Amino acid sequence: MHNDVKEILVNEEEIKQIVARLGSQITEDYKDKNLLLLSILKGSVVFMADLIRAIKIPCRLDFMAVSSYGNNIKSSGVVKIVKDLDIALEGYDLLIVEDILDSGKTLSYLSEILLKRNPKSLKICTFLDKPERREANICADYTGKAVPDKFVVGYGLDYDERYRNLPYIGVLKPEVYEK
Repeated sequence: MHNDVKEILVNEEEIKQIVARLGSQITEDYKDKNLLLLSILKGSVVFMADLIRAIKIPCRLDFMAVSSYGNNIKSSGVVKIVKDLDIALEGYDLLIVEDILDSGKTLSYLSEILLKRNPKSLKICTFLDKPERREANICADYTGKAVPDKFVVGYGLDYDERYRNLPYIGVLKPEVYEK
């Protein structure tokens, strides 16, 4: 698994620092609000597990699964909701938690759907941001780290459902996904 990684972009220590910084910011910004964290499965679950422990105010948690990649390395642009929310959004300050903001197509579509469900507010927190790849007019309110346009895996990010359990963010060797 580690042999498939060309280079490490974000090591374990930097991940901890990023999560602590974001948790502190979110704690301060939402201290008088009704926070609901929405984890977009599967990629963000590792980040969400760390982030929720770094937030020092009461909050709730829900999950949503969407698919726009399938087994491809680029988004198809067609978003399918695989698992919807269990909690109604009215009265909540919704914070979508994502692993990576890439083209923005999926997150833009999802934000539109969720806003129609009348949350008090909607913001986005992403661990990684690839601004070079943006195709939709969307940006995160909380960003862990901007990364270059390289195929990254680890810390929840995958290629073909593998590499999510790497404890760092690494660049996948092209020969792995260009087969």
